[in-house]
Amino acid sequence: MSQYYQKMAQTGQDDLVEYGFRRVIITITAVLCALLEIVDTTIVNVALNDMRGSLGATLTDVAWVITAYAIANVIVIPMTSWLSQQFGRRNYFAVSIVIFTVSSFLCGNATNIWELVAFRFVQGLGGGALLVTAQTIITESYPVAKRGMAQAIYGMGVIVGPTLGPPLGGYLVDNYSWPYIFYINIPLGIIATLLTLSFVKSPKYGGKLKASQVDWWGIVFLATFIGSLQFILEHGQQDDWFNDGLIVTLTVTTVFGLLFFIWRELTFEHPIVNLRVLKDTNLRVGTILTFILGFGLYGSTFIIPIYTQSVLGWTAFQAGMFLIPSSLTTAFMMPIIGKMIQKGLPQSYMIAAGFLTFFFFSFIMRNVLTGDTGTEHMFWPLIMRGLGLGLLFVPITTLSLSTLSGKSIGEGAAFTGMTRQLGGSFGIALITTFITRQTQTHRVDLVANLDPTNFNVQQTIQQLQMGFMSKGFSINESLAKAYQVLDHKVTTQATILSFQDIFWYLAILFLVCIPFMFLIKKGKNTIDPADAMH
Repeated sequence: MSQYYQKMAQTGQDDLVEYGFRRVIITITAVLCALLEIVDTTIVNVALNDMRGSLGATLTDVAWVITAYAIANVIVIPMTSWLSQQFGRRNYFAVSIVIFTVSSFLCGNATNIWELVAFRFVQGLGGGALLVTAQTIITESYPVAKRGMAQAIYGMGVIVGPTLGPPLGGYLVDNYSWPYIFYINIPLGIIATLLTLSFVKSPKYGGKLKASQVDWWGIVFLATFIGSLQFILEHGQQDDWFNDGLIVTLTVTTVFGLLFFIWRELTFEHPIVNLRVLKDTNLRVGTILTFILGFGLYGSTFIIPIYTQSVLGWTAFQAGMFLIPSSLTTAFMMPIIGKMIQKGLPQSYMIAAGFLTFFFFSFIMRNVLTGDTGTEHMFWPLIMRGLGLGLLFVPITTLSLSTLSGKSIGEGAAFTGMTRQLGGSFGIALITTFITRQTQTHRVDLVANLDPTNFNVQQTIQQLQMGFMSKGFSINESLAKAYQVLDHKVTTQATILSFQDIFWYLAILFLVCIPFMFLIKKGKNTIDPADAMH
């Protein structure tokens, strides 16, 4: 890193530190914006059926409402550092909030499914910028000694956000209509814009790049690579993966897009994403750990509501509310973890403890899942999940950037933000595919063991048949319905076994992560993203 950037970061650093009322307002603004973005990634899930009905769309079409937002998110996140430098952080942040807010209004007023998809893409472009920029703004507003605490405050929004989406969306859809899941963003977006323009400062940058110096091809290759990859992850399972021509084409596009992107960024004078920062060992290890954190965070946030709704018959609102105590546990842990980092406790110890806690959470969940599982069986394991996330989020973020300096910190932060999102996308895609295919495998095995000559099987069918006959059905109708009930029981049991399998494999994954801690060098316990200059 050049002495110029280090000197500039040092002189600009103190100007950005805030105290008292101003710091409180900036903190609230940044956390609010992070929450807006993250809640919108999950809030639409419970409204898809209503959207499909009112807009006359197919299930495949309406899935694009989620896909378009996710693709725009992961494209813009790695570009955030560069865009902030070009336009000034405050201006870029304010414009991103305006884009997010206006597109939320347009989403609510969409008259057909493809209008909604287009506006969701634009909303994702605005929203993706909010995450990394909010993290930087809130961190640099605190003095260096308190920046572990600043990361903890930001982390509360990131962790709680995915959990708030389903119950909030369920409430709005049940009591109003689906456009209100977008309209709720408008007053909050207006307030956040005004607060940003009034209180947030921009660091002083060097000169902006001329149009001829802008890495246009880097932008094209990045959008091609990330966009194609995100589509594959979102639609792979429902399109039968590589048996579908479009998925195969996009896989080839992803590979070549990645290769051309790497070549461009390593050879262009002003790359839009500085890949050389990955030479740092801690950042490389931290990027892997952040990916797995995204896998665990979004994967478990996805899998538990699916189980409670598909097997236990809960509503989306009930499933979402059940996850809130876990998120509140994480929020409670965040400031404690921030203070522990300030006092010098090695982050690697906390990360190892976090993965070990996640291992026990997954192992216990594997053993308590049945067709009769109650809230009392899952409550404490989910509290354990909250403790694990608290031990992982801030230490991984801090440790990833701890051996970087100057502008490299901001470039590293963009990588951790992107890999967390991609980890979630990979997690949901792999878990969905695994559950679907394991359910089919377990079903075949269970049916093979249903011996029609077995006394218990015959007795079960007879009891079911007699029950339907008592309700007025004929002998043949009752027998057919008895077989339907038995088939449903087999399918339910196969589904439960597949959920048990996925929790077991997640437990192994988290246990395998612990040895990574031995690869980590000792870095600074307080990182300084204000030096990031992004």
